[in-house]
Amino acid sequence: KEQTASQALKMGLLDAIVDTENLHQSALNLLHNAIDTTINWQPRRSQKQQPLALNHTEALMSFTTAKAMIAKLAGPHYPAPMMAVKTIENAAQLSRAEALQIESTNFVKLAKSSEAQALIGLFLGDQKLKAAAKKAAKKSSLIEHSMVLGAGIMGGGIAYQSAVKGIRVTMKDIAPASLDLGMTEAAKLLNKRLERGRIDGLKMAQILGRINPTLSYPQQAPQIIVEAVVENPKIKMAVLQEVEAATPATTVLTSNTSTIPIDLLAQGLTRPEQFCGMHFFNPVHKMPLVEIIRGKATSEQTIQQVVSYAKQMGKTPVVVNDCPGFFVNRVLFPYFAAFSQLVNDGIDFQRIDKIMERQFGWPMGPAYLLDVVGIDTAHHAQAVMAEGYPDRMAKAHKDAIDVLFENKRFGQKNGSGFYNYQLDKKG
Repeated sequence: KEQTASQALKMGLLDAIVDTENLHQSALNLLHNAIDTTINWQPRRSQKQQPLALNHTEALMSFTTAKAMIAKLAGPHYPAPMMAVKTIENAAQLSRAEALQIESTNFVKLAKSSEAQALIGLFLGDQKLKAAAKKAAKKSSLIEHSMVLGAGIMGGGIAYQSAVKGIRVTMKDIAPASLDLGMTEAAKLLNKRLERGRIDGLKMAQILGRINPTLSYPQQAPQIIVEAVVENPKIKMAVLQEVEAATPATTVLTSNTSTIPIDLLAQGLTRPEQFCGMHFFNPVHKMPLVEIIRGKATSEQTIQQVVSYAKQMGKTPVVVNDCPGFFVNRVLFPYFAAFSQLVNDGIDFQRIDKIMERQFGWPMGPAYLLDVVGIDTAHHAQAVMAEGYPDRMAKAHKDAIDVLFENKRFGQKNGSGFYNYQLDKKG
């Protein structure tokens, strides 16, 4: 738990608090006082080198509670937190030198573990991705005004994320009810931050004030537009052609499609070089990854500008070429296909979820993940993947996703999928 300097001083974690401008002189004063014995520092050092002053009962209660809490939070796949507690427990009754030896031994064990190697690889990969995005963003101007076409949950989430990062955003839709839904989504997310004390009422009003819901195109053209209408190629193509005609030649167009080829959507555009995919994941405010999809005609300048916008939104952009499934769905849907085969073989989907979460460490199992993604979205994406990769992804039979889709059980979005859902008090 984080503590302020004043709180740490009261707890005895600090000996003193020094202003920045007095730091050098205070350090000299401390040394002089130690030399002339004004400060009796030897007992303090001796105390720190001795075992902790805990009796057997206190130690048992403290470390049993700590280990239970860590086991619940970290689970079996992250050994470092539990090792840290056990290291403190084993070293508590030893001298400083003996305690440091235990700490060193346990650190080496963790450093050589497969989990450490995996986490290091993950970190290095993430840093490489961020470095590439940073390099691309340097060549582009900052976005001050963006636009989202299509409100609702996804459009509202994109608008919210832009507004939170200080970007003015116009949210356009053809239906007032959809605009209301988009603004409600943004307000709901801000209310959660307000309840947790992360923002105050003034800050919330300022963020909401950056979102302009409208049924018409704004007089001041945005620098970038994110199309987020229904996942239907004919509708998306019509909307993109309409907005291209209504905006100046400098405006960059993007589509939030999850499955439709970018080259297909670019057909009919007069400026295909200023168009690419920008695929967000739901919920937008929580998911860091954004796929930037490059079409055959997409210019490098367009990619750089969209990467820059994604970074402004606090996202991690990954640039991929246009192909069925882009990057994420090409990785994800073989996993879903294996899940569907297990269900067809008679395995309970709840059992599969529990095994994937508890034994393999996934944040959610495949059935629950499909409900979050949306059964309708998964059904459509499944067909796209089967068509794009017939040798690997073709379906030989009807599966659970097909059955749920036919019965209009679309997941969390309509309250029923593999599981049933209802709103809690927080919505």
